[in-house]
Amino acid sequence: MIQPIKRLGQNFLQDPNTIRKIVDSLEAPPSARVIEIGPGTGALTGLLASKYADFSAIELDPRAVEYLSGHLPGVQVIQGDVLDMDWREKASGAPGGRVSVIGNLPYYITSQILFGLLDAAPHISEAVIMMQHEVAARLVAQPRTKEYGILSVAVQLECVPRLMFPVSRNVFYPKPDVKSAIVRLEFPPDAPKSLVDPKALRRIIRTAFNQRRKTLRNSLSVVLGEFGKQLPSHLESKRAEELTPHDFVELTIYLTGTD
Repeated sequence: MIQPIKRLGQNFLQDPNTIRKIVDSLEAPPSARVIEIGPGTGALTGLLASKYADFSAIELDPRAVEYLSGHLPGVQVIQGDVLDMDWREKASGAPGGRVSVIGNLPYYITSQILFGLLDAAPHISEAVIMMQHEVAARLVAQPRTKEYGILSVAVQLECVPRLMFPVSRNVFYPKPDVKSAIVRLEFPPDAPKSLVDPKALRRIIRTAFNQRRKTLRNSLSVVLGEFGKQLPSHLESKRAEELTPHDFVELTIYLTGTD
């Protein structure tokens, strides 16, 4: 067994029942191409490899890659950074041109990994991922709640998030300082392509929520000036947390003049 490295956010799963529940949360058929993020010491890896013929994993820690090569011969484990993953290339030749993703994410880069998956939405069918419970709650949060924010809007525009179940601190070594949860993200195969500029949309969402206590008229004042537009009157007194994800799309279309 390798020793976990704190700076890599390594907390290794040890409970067989939790491991099986996580793998069972993946709804991919046996013919799917499945990619595991951060296998670590292989808690999920062996079970996934026995279930899916087209399976591989990506791992940053060379010690873990060597460990898995010795304990799970025949399983493809790629040493690399998931943040550099070309999901389009990984999905090339897969059924439907899409892959299924599963993994216990390093909590300190959860948001970056999530945004990477969202950017690659056309090439992903589903993702079953472990994350901090607080972050999981944000993904499924509804408008007018304190958890609702940038991640809520960004995720819900690209996929359907579902909080599957909480995970106890006691099933890890070492025990993390925070509560964890499993989330399943389902990416609709025929999601309509929005005419909105994705960079503009993300900027407007971030700008609005960065000053979430202010009305949109104030929080978006710089953006409004750049586009030379005024907010529609029915939005002037609203705050970011009052808008649905679709409202942000409509607002972006209006401000960028693509309507």
